[in-house]
Amino acid sequence: MFSVYEKMIRPVLFRQDSERAHELGVDALALLGQVAPLRAWLERHSRLDAGRYAPVRVLGLEFPNRVGLAAGFDKNARAWPAAAALGFGHVEIGTVTALAQDGNPKPRMFRYPAEEAVINRMGFNNQGAAAVAARLATQPGRGARKIPLGVNLGKSKVADIDRATEDYLASFARLADFADYLVLNVSSPNTPGLRQLQDESRLRELLGAITGANRARAVRVPVLLKIAPDLTWPQIDAVLAVIAEFGLDGVIATNTTLARPGFFSAVNEAGGLSGAPVRRRSTEIVAYIARATAGKLPIIGVGGITDVIGAAEKLDAGAALVQVYTGMIYRGPFFAAELARGLASRDAR
Repeated sequence: MFSVYEKMIRPVLFRQDSERAHELGVDALALLGQVAPLRAWLERHSRLDAGRYAPVRVLGLEFPNRVGLAAGFDKNARAWPAAAALGFGHVEIGTVTALAQDGNPKPRMFRYPAEEAVINRMGFNNQGAAAVAARLATQPGRGARKIPLGVNLGKSKVADIDRATEDYLASFARLADFADYLVLNVSSPNTPGLRQLQDESRLRELLGAITGANRARAVRVPVLLKIAPDLTWPQIDAVLAVIAEFGLDGVIATNTTLARPGFFSAVNEAGGLSGAPVRRRSTEIVAYIARATAGKLPIIGVGGITDVIGAAEKLDAGAALVQVYTGMIYRGPFFAAELARGLASRDAR
């Protein structure tokens, strides 16, 4: 399945501008979501055999497999209802901000095929929390979905860093009812000042406000924090202390990196680097968090997964689930199904 995509489909897509190819992928998946017979047929062929493989329970939720679609692909909740047809066990939409925004100037996404990597500086381009909430209200709700839905929240660019908490709370209020879990993204390198929210004092303010609002809800939703791969070990320790203080449900490790290892030392493009070059660092952070929390904090491992070995590496390091995005760009739409089967066979041994 990979070879057909890599030999015939990928070359056509890669003749397109990176962002245009991304938009075509979202459009195709959104269309698939509207063609019920085809979607159902693909779901049957992509899902794991329930008689052989038990679902995975994490965050109080049931996942049919360990592989999810990371935030960044479906920013506006247009395509996610068809994700199960491609073999995904969960999907995370967004990043969504309280206010609609166009993101950074184009071009802002760049492929590096020989390195199986992407640099992007998208800047949280999305239609805003109100529009995304309105779309989610017309789609399958909690309990009626094939797979869990995560909603990734970020800071609006125009919101001053000192008003970031208020901005996140506005998004939380609009979107919490639609999410199986929520993610606070404080780690994208493409919104000025955003990573300051990983500093202990600002993070304490943000998590205190969000967890307080969550406790006030009739039905509490699991909340996770997505962190950067560029944090030092002491910084990660400080983040974990705040997570423990406020009882967050888990952590996503990691976002894209500002580092430019190897080949990328000569690349003069701003933005976050994703794909194979991030694999080792993200796995190191997963392992560090797992050790530091004695395996008690659920971790979703993200970064550089291009095959079953890379996904298994994250799980062996302590992740409960994994997510992919850049890997799908290079491996094709059914990459998740291949990973899920490989990991499930491994788990069954």
